[in-house]
Amino acid sequence: MKRIPFLLLLFFVHFLQAQNTVENYAVDPASEEQPNVPKGEVLKFTFENSKIFPGTWREYWVYIPAQYKADKPACVYVNQDGIQWKAPTVFDNLIHKGEMPVTIGVFVMHGKVRAEYSNEALDRFNRSFEFDGLGDSYARFILDEILPEVEKQKTSDGRAIKLSKNGNDRAIGGSSSGAVCAFTAAWERPDAFTRVFSAIGTYIGLRGADRYPILIRKYEPKPLRIYMQDGSNDLNIYAGDWWMANHTMLRALTFSGYEVNYQWGVGGHNGKQGTAVFPAAMRYLWKDWPKPVPVGKSQNQFLSTLLKPEHSWELVGEGYRFTEGPTVNQAGDLFFQDIPNGKTYKVGNTNKVEIVNETSFNATGAEFDKEANRYEVAQKASSIVKYSPDGKKVDIATNIVGNDLTVANNGNVYVTVPDGKEKPSLIFLIRPNGEKVEVDKGLLYANGLALSPDQTLLYVTESASHWVYSYQILKDGTLGSKQKFGWLHVRDADENAWGDGLTCDRDGRIYVTTKAGIQILDQTGRVNAILPTPNGNASNVAFGGKDFDILYVTANDKVYKRKLNTKGANNWDKPNKPEAPKL
Repeated sequence: MKRIPFLLLLFFVHFLQAQNTVENYAVDPASEEQPNVPKGEVLKFTFENSKIFPGTWREYWVYIPAQYKADKPACVYVNQDGIQWKAPTVFDNLIHKGEMPVTIGVFVMHGKVRAEYSNEALDRFNRSFEFDGLGDSYARFILDEILPEVEKQKTSDGRAIKLSKNGNDRAIGGSSSGAVCAFTAAWERPDAFTRVFSAIGTYIGLRGADRYPILIRKYEPKPLRIYMQDGSNDLNIYAGDWWMANHTMLRALTFSGYEVNYQWGVGGHNGKQGTAVFPAAMRYLWKDWPKPVPVGKSQNQFLSTLLKPEHSWELVGEGYRFTEGPTVNQAGDLFFQDIPNGKTYKVGNTNKVEIVNETSFNATGAEFDKEANRYEVAQKASSIVKYSPDGKKVDIATNIVGNDLTVANNGNVYVTVPDGKEKPSLIFLIRPNGEKVEVDKGLLYANGLALSPDQTLLYVTESASHWVYSYQILKDGTLGSKQKFGWLHVRDADENAWGDGLTCDRDGRIYVTTKAGIQILDQTGRVNAILPTPNGNASNVAFGGKDFDILYVTANDKVYKRKLNTKGANNWDKPNKPEAPKL
């Protein structure tokens, strides 16, 4: 007789216990049909023209409340995996009692690529790909494809379907993978969804959702309100423990100041308790509507030290092709480049943007020295140029197709020279006497570079990876002790962090522009905080303003600024030694 391994036996015992757990939950009256309550209608459709998930076919249902009038856009609730939670009945009752606004429900099934011959092959099921992964693909699918498709339909009596475009008027929810999908959609697009219902959420390592508790703690808080549910007998498999993962999510959300409510039970991986709490969840998510969901205050000391609650991002300028090379002079005036247009702009204390150079030779990186000379990497001219305060231009190095530069207090200039993502980059030192010395070779797309406040270290981003390198600056200006130093977060859809421009403040923090936002590292190379920009882009940063407490960021066709509770480290100043970091 074949013996069953002990661990396998334990698994079966736990599985049977979880499935046989008695779950008795009180039934909310809103989950049952009530007399004299107008009933909405449910319409069923299919969709198979997705460009975001090409080749997929799916069904979706649209709930239209009886109170809906076509002269005003309705609030929206989106649910993954079709109709759950007795949602139409719950909506009928809650809308009738005024406990939630007039809301159109859109209940979407995951997609599948149907087999050409169904009797010979299975369909390709897209549920895990669409639901479990991080990134904005599913949010874009709902916002750009499904909701516009819903608005093409009409009610059974011919009314047009109009959906609110205001994120404060939208909620999204689901169970299991559908729950993490709902959270991801709101996390990626808080401008489009501010209210999330999460039942038995799959915040585990199927496709990266186990990273959320860390990201939540590091990112600047977003205007989201969340209701969570899970049971102590939920799944515990190769990818993680649902019960513990949901607790970890709750602790992260609470730590970061989010409005979050929860209901824990004893059930397994099913929808019983989710159905029981759904009316309470809707009441909580829609409480105080149309009052906006507020942004909470994080307990992340790194963030709370830097951020000024009364100051958010402000637009400096827009309409450019691609902005880069921000730098400031001794007055705190910002200079930046529009690379494709070959123009250099200046922003003074009046916040007026003016052109200072019509022919910058596609300049990229730029920086001032202590004599108020402006150095630029003139890519088109294959040179490093210096502009004196009166505007006179001189080449300090030629035959060098650089990318970015930084200028030390002693006059040494360091320049990165990348050669694509796969070939080794060069870093050059240009001494005050014009001598050009190769000081490093090997990084894959060496990009931005910055000096530590004491000017003993050089930080360089390797765009083709997730590393910021650190070098010790030796007495003769050459580099030593090369090390992978700063570890950067990589978005789910990307192969690298694409660390780009960077700068330091006087306390030694390192601000690195990446695809995930501005990642702020401590002196030991650890990302403590992440600031996303309004348009989701960031190519370079610099501190400016009269007190050097305004963080400027170039962001594709725009430039933004934000006042912070710190001051930038200016290379023309006497080097300063920050306090030692906490290890």
